[in-house]
Amino acid sequence: MSGYKRIEHCIGRYIAEHYHNPVEIGVGHNFTAAEYIVSSGIRCRCTDIKPQVPPGWVSFSCDDIFFPGAGNYSGADVIYSVRPAEEMVPPMKELARSLNCDLLVYHLGFECYGDGGDLVDCGVILHRYHKKDTSSEKG
Repeated sequence: MSGYKRIEHCIGRYIAEHYHNPVEIGVGHNFTAAEYIVSSGIRCRCTDIKPQVPPGWVSFSCDDIFFPGAGNYSGADVIYSVRPAEEMVPPMKELARSLNCDLLVYHLGFECYGDGGDLVDCGVILHRYHKKDTSSEKG
């Protein structure tokens, strides 16, 4: 496997191994990462600002990350995005904070936002801009 589909497979595999309720933001027409997650037995929701005709196996909502509909992300333990526009990162960070979930972003090339967050190597480099706060959970 080569090219960008390898990237999405790496991302999908990492999310499927570490999360149970993911939401992809800005999916566009590229459902490859979500497909990998769903094929692993995990429900995956996807959003995009433009209406899409998604594959039948994915839950899709038309949503604007700058004015997110809370119901589209309810219960998410991770929100992620593959090659988002840089200006999408601040509202995604705010959404992740409000949901208390992780935010993972795969950037095009060597782009990053702010300090770049924590780096996660899953075969490709993901930027974790927000990490779930588990300090109030029972251990």
